[in-house]
Amino acid sequence: MINSKQRAYLKGLSNKLNPSIQIGKEGLTDNILEELETHLEYRELVKISVLENSPVMADEIVDQVLSKTNSEFVQVIGNKLIIYRESKDHKQIQL
Repeated sequence: MINSKQRAYLKGLSNKLNPSIQIGKEGLTDNILEELETHLEYRELVKISVLENSPVMADEIVDQVLSKTNSEFVQVIGNKLIIYRESKDHKQIQL
């Protein structure tokens, strides 16, 4: 569990990130979850963009994404969701 200072630090790091995952008209699929797992392992901090044609909004899928990827919530702004999970083998971010 990350605390508020760590969350603020991660928010600052996420400002520079471009969305690396996009959720489109098919919603949250198994392929997207597999891709998320890979991105979380290698990058730790991932920004997800929910496209306008998606059947869900970013704030609606937060709990589902967090539970399926075992990650930590950082922030939701509009149609962007930012999540964090410490990498086992490729640690880059020191909290």
